[in-house]
Amino acid sequence: MLSTSSIKSPIGTLVWIADNDLVLAAGFSTLAELLLKLSNEDQERVIKSCKAVGKVADLISAYFDGELDALNAIEVRQPGSHFSQAAWKAMRKIKSGKVISYADLAQRSGSPAAVRAAGTACGRNAVAPIVPCHRIVKTGGALGNYGYGVSKKEWLLKHEGAL
Repeated sequence: MLSTSSIKSPIGTLVWIADNDLVLAAGFSTLAELLLKLSNEDQERVIKSCKAVGKVADLISAYFDGELDALNAIEVRQPGSHFSQAAWKAMRKIKSGKVISYADLAQRSGSPAAVRAAGTACGRNAVAPIVPCHRIVKTGGALGNYGYGVSKKEWLLKHEGAL
């Protein structure tokens, strides 16, 4: 059985779906939208709504309270191509307070020419902000897009000291 919880944050409610302490989807969206991001197998599992307690809730709260590396301790799993998996792994290695470009992300993911694919991996990230796609910006420093709105991306980057 999977569980879903949420926490109010300074930029809206963060909802997540987890298998015990393994987060399968997270975002500033509705449960229905997150369900669509799960693997086919996980979509068929029973999901129970729970109070935001436990390790994941504590780490997310700690992040919003200023412990900027707290999200690194959350384990995640999401469906995606080999390149997307490499890109998400590379995103998790970006320290809070730092940003890299989509071109840098493509390079770190093993395909320097795959800049558009790097952007697609950001867009398909089902575990934001735990997998920190908000730390990817355009070459030259412009923020670029964010699935939950550029204002949330800007807040997260300011919170982390990158802006």
